[in-house]
Amino acid sequence: MNRGIPSLDGLRALSIGFVLLAHLSGTRGFFHLNIPGLGEFGVRVFFVISGYLITSLLLKEREATGTVHLPAFYFRRLMRLSPPLLFYLGVIFALSAAGEITLRQGDVIHALTYTMNFHFDRAWQVGHLWSLSVEEQFYLLWPAALLWAGSRAPAVCFAVIGVVPLIRVSLLLVARSMIIHSDELFFTVADTLAAGCALAFIQQRLWRSARYTRFQNSRAFWFVPLGALAILFNPIWRLQALVGFTAMNLCIMLTIDQAVRMPKTAWGRFLNLGPMRAVGLISYSLYLWQQLFLNRASDRLVCAFPVNVLLAFLMAWISFVAVESPALRLRNRWRLPRTSPVRRPSSGERIPS
Repeated sequence: MNRGIPSLDGLRALSIGFVLLAHLSGTRGFFHLNIPGLGEFGVRVFFVISGYLITSLLLKEREATGTVHLPAFYFRRLMRLSPPLLFYLGVIFALSAAGEITLRQGDVIHALTYTMNFHFDRAWQVGHLWSLSVEEQFYLLWPAALLWAGSRAPAVCFAVIGVVPLIRVSLLLVARSMIIHSDELFFTVADTLAAGCALAFIQQRLWRSARYTRFQNSRAFWFVPLGALAILFNPIWRLQALVGFTAMNLCIMLTIDQAVRMPKTAWGRFLNLGPMRAVGLISYSLYLWQQLFLNRASDRLVCAFPVNVLLAFLMAWISFVAVESPALRLRNRWRLPRTSPVRRPSSGERIPS
């Protein structure tokens, strides 16, 4: 995580909050929420944040060194995501072997290969790994695409934002059975990640615009995050797929930009409160472990509210302290040798933060 960018941990906390609320709905002891897509909305916010953060880091490296060292990037991502995932999967596989939960055919191989978003007949306990699969596929493709595209990389982002909605609608027209999975396939959700990538490219230009700055500071800006939520409640799937999801991604993108730029506003101070940052810090481990306990199909005590929430946070904290943090320290200690010469910034040349 990049703790140097304000508000991002707070935004992660909001994102995981949407997921927790969606998965809590209907569990034993908790009321039923009739808000379709609430969890997917939280994941969508995660995706935009990821696209923005990863692209910002890649651009920073490219400006400082003249290139992006792909092996080092893949190593950093591997050490960031894989250890907590393997810890979670180890427990899931042990529970399956003990007969406590039932996995389905293909669950193990798709979980280990980050292809769960193409595996639809899956057990609940590993179902959420579709989003991690999308993330890994993004990490695999985007750095190489950025290097290949060079100065045309922003155009690639906007092309993805324009083309993916057409793919979504085409898929829904020819295969109505795919509606339930239309936001899980990489080629139908890549525009959400691309929205975050685009923000990294245009952010400085936006901030130089006096009109945009006035809009960010105005009360009218609240229509942006509220607009994203309003689209969430729109039941017309094809309209959402073609127009609504694109508008939602744009609203999320602008909301992230405002939160990052203006952390001293009331909204920014809320996002940067200690408890919000703490939840954001463990949000990855929390996303992994909540799926085991927030299961509305189970009547077990461990899946009953509020025990399920307490156990999810407890296991997330254990994962963060015992697995995630040591892996990150190890990652920072191990430096892969660079094969390309490093270009140092010339005097007066600014490296973007």
